[in-house]
Amino acid sequence: MTPPREGGAGTATLPRSVVAGLTALLCDADGNLFPSEEPAFVASTGVTNRFLADLGDPRRYGPEELRLATTGMNFRSTARRLAAEAGRPDVDVEPWVAEERRAVTAYLGEHLRPHAETTAALTALAPHLRLAAVSSSALARLAACFTATGLDGLVPPAVRFSAEDSLPEPTSKPDPAVYLFACERLGIAPRQGLAVEDSVPGALSAVRAGCPTVGNLLFVQPAERADREAALREAGVLAVVSSWQELADLLLPVLTGGGR
Repeated sequence: MTPPREGGAGTATLPRSVVAGLTALLCDADGNLFPSEEPAFVASTGVTNRFLADLGDPRRYGPEELRLATTGMNFRSTARRLAAEAGRPDVDVEPWVAEERRAVTAYLGEHLRPHAETTAALTALAPHLRLAAVSSSALARLAACFTATGLDGLVPPAVRFSAEDSLPEPTSKPDPAVYLFACERLGIAPRQGLAVEDSVPGALSAVRAGCPTVGNLLFVQPAERADREAALREAGVLAVVSSWQELADLLLPVLTGGGR
C-alpha cells in the first residue's frame, strides 16, 4: 500500500531534507502561475471545432468541455488524438497548431491581469531559489502571459522551458522530457528542483523526471479541488497547497535558516 502523503491544502508540510537540498523552483505556467486555462479554452474551442469540421467529425466542444477533456495537454497532442479518433491519424495538424497558438496567444494577452498575491510570494522566494517555468505551452503563448501578468522580471525568457518549442522533438506532459531538459539547462539534478503543478499530467511529468513535486490548487475550480487533490496525491506529489503564499510559508523558514 502506498503510504499517505504529507499535509493537505491548508495544512501542507514538506520534509526539511527535501527543502534544504533545493536550488530551483520549477513552475508550471498555465493554471498555476496565472489563471490562463479557462480563457485559453475559450479561444481554443473555435479552432478545435473548425479542425473537427475539416476532419469531417461531427463532434463539437464547448470551452468547459474541452478544458475537462484536455487539461495538461498541448494543442498538438489534442489535435493528434482527435484526428486519430476521427479515423485520420495521418492528417497534418501543424497548420492548426499555428492557428490555435495565434488565437490563444492574442486572447490571453488581452485578458490576463497580474495576481498580486502570487507576485508577492514569488518575489519573496526569488532571492533563495532560481525561478523557472516548465510548461507544455508554446513560448510565444508564455511570453504573452508573463507580460500580461507582470511576471517577466521574475521568470525571464531565458528560464522558460516549453515542451512545445524547447525540445528537439515537441512533446507534452506527462512525458518527463521537458523537466529533464529544464534541469539540464539549469545545471541541477532533478532532486534540486521543486516542481509546482496544478494538473495531473504535469505532476506525473515532474515526478517521472525525479523532481520533488507539490500540487497547487490556487486556480483550480472550487468544485474540482477535492478530486484534483486526490488525483495529484495519487500522481506522487509530496504535498498540496492552496496558494503560492502557502508554499512560500513552507519553504522560507528552511531556506532562510530558520527551520528546525
